[in-house]
Amino acid sequence: MDVQKYLSRIGCSVSCSCSPTLETLRSVHLQHLLAVPFEDLTIHTGERVCLELPLLYDKIVLKRRGGFCYENNGLFSWLLSQLGFEVEILSAQVKNRFTGAYGPPFDHLIMKVTLNGERWLCDVGFGAGFQLPLSLETESPQTQSHGVYRVRVHGNLLFMETQSESDASWVELYKFTLQPCQREDFKAMCDYHQSSMSSIFFCKSLCSLLLPNGRITLMGRKLIITHLASEDGPPVKATETDLTDEEITEILRERFGIVLMSPLITKDIDIVIPSVNY
Repeated sequence: MDVQKYLSRIGCSVSCSCSPTLETLRSVHLQHLLAVPFEDLTIHTGERVCLELPLLYDKIVLKRRGGFCYENNGLFSWLLSQLGFEVEILSAQVKNRFTGAYGPPFDHLIMKVTLNGERWLCDVGFGAGFQLPLSLETESPQTQSHGVYRVRVHGNLLFMETQSESDASWVELYKFTLQPCQREDFKAMCDYHQSSMSSIFFCKSLCSLLLPNGRITLMGRKLIITHLASEDGPPVKATETDLTDEEITEILRERFGIVLMSPLITKDIDIVIPSVNY
């Protein structure tokens, strides 16, 4: 990996020779989210997602694409290790917002960083998740620019939750354990997400990017732009626009910096609830 080229890709001003501090961790985490889209467009251009690190580096850094969790977090965990951080890969199970069902084990790849004896949850591959690393040393709410989050512990399970915009209740986003995993552990589930009717990635073509004042998302033919209600407020839905094929190509180029080499087949179909309850 050319670390400096990766840092330049995400617009991060820290140096590849910087110390592994909390300030550096917060900076690279946020800048990755602001620069690298959360997207599954490879699946919808007739190609396959590959998890080998050199291929992820080529796709995200050199070709300036994005990816879903296995890609974004897989590559980001490599960057953190190159910067001198103590990082472990963890498995999480996402609660699907369309079906309300949890995905299988290894449904989602996240990271735990240990720094000066304190543990931090990192995730740059979830879409509309937290913006800065979350402390794993507390169950108290952690307020960030785009929302309020907490990590709730129940036995050996941890639940990453966000506070609802409407009634301040807590909404589960995913659950996980602190059992370290290997990259190859996620290969089967990466294949599953490219072929299963119970996967959002197979059923919906999507591309989403954090903005300083909100988020921009392309799902199927629909462009959704949210913005912060105020400097300290949560994101609220602002606009939804249906796009033509030509407009989708233009939006991908101008707003996400993505130029696809193969035609995109847009998709937005219902997700089948899995038969097994995880």
